[in-house]
Amino acid sequence: MKNIAALALISTIALVSCNKKETAKITKVDPKTGKTITVEVPADSVAKVEANPAIKDSAGIFKQSFKLEKGKTYPLTTYQRDTKTMTDPQGKTINGTSESTDEMSFTVNDIKGNVYDMTLNLIAKRNSQTAQGKTIVVDTKLPIPKEEELKMIWNINRALTGNKLSMKMDTRGNVISITGFDAVYAKVLNAVGTLIKDKSQKENIVASLKETFNEKVLKDQFNKNLTIIPKKGAKVGEKWSSSENADAQGKIKVTSNYVLKSVGNGIAEISVTGGIPKKTEKQNQGEVTHSLSSELAQNGTIKFDQNTGWITNQNISVKTTQIETISNGKESQSMKSVSNSSVMVNPSAK
Repeated sequence: MKNIAALALISTIALVSCNKKETAKITKVDPKTGKTITVEVPADSVAKVEANPAIKDSAGIFKQSFKLEKGKTYPLTTYQRDTKTMTDPQGKTINGTSESTDEMSFTVNDIKGNVYDMTLNLIAKRNSQTAQGKTIVVDTKLPIPKEEELKMIWNINRALTGNKLSMKMDTRGNVISITGFDAVYAKVLNAVGTLIKDKSQKENIVASLKETFNEKVLKDQFNKNLTIIPKKGAKVGEKWSSSENADAQGKIKVTSNYVLKSVGNGIAEISVTGGIPKKTEKQNQGEVTHSLSSELAQNGTIKFDQNTGWITNQNISVKTTQIETISNGKESQSMKSVSNSSVMVNPSAK
């Protein structure tokens, strides 16, 4: 997902000397007053920005590219935490929490022209669920769980990790190709074979995996998440939006509104808001009316390294509210579900 907040803005950084000690002047514009505020800080507290960084401006318009180094590895760990609260018509609540972590990284093997030859390392997966005081964990870095119902999930996740895919991406962040999936599918098929003997069942599991783990899905994911600034570029304070389907039919759209909040001190920061406006659907059956209202709101930031263009951190909060009501005109009953999620990339870099 992708992400208005008040404009906090670093516009210029100038090095000066004072009593033979270098300092840096960071100039910010206060969006409330429009006044320019200059803060003087020690020079060694300001990140070094290369002479020709990946995210740079031309006449005040910033464009994003990538300047990765051969032999270096760049992290992309995604983490999501969902806390769900359900309230029944009597006011009784049930709480549940789930967490998922996917750890991967990208190693640059070679650079030919404007194309990176990379290895996509699938490192580890972790899932956990907590409800009614009990927590279950499936972690590929831990031994296989004792619970029978978790063994299959662990086997599949373990087969998915420890693999390498080949990927080509240009310096503008366009993913050209990702290959090597067949070896992963074969590994998963072999892993489920230790628990399932029925051939059709095993094939169904792999077929289901192929629908969610393939070149098109990963290319779409990386193309959306690795590059956020529009290809035409954006000024500090400029807004832009994108939308994507929230359901299979494409009837519901999630809108993400972005603002280039600041560029400076080695970081390009983008704020994210938006979501799905409140929508209510009603169905009548005789005297009974069934209604379902739902809405989604997101808010957060995404940060990119100004020198390399690589994403350093994403931290977005998402709140989903759904209320289901049944009424006969005289009385009504409602069931409410509220989910609060944290969607992060490289969470340790917060």
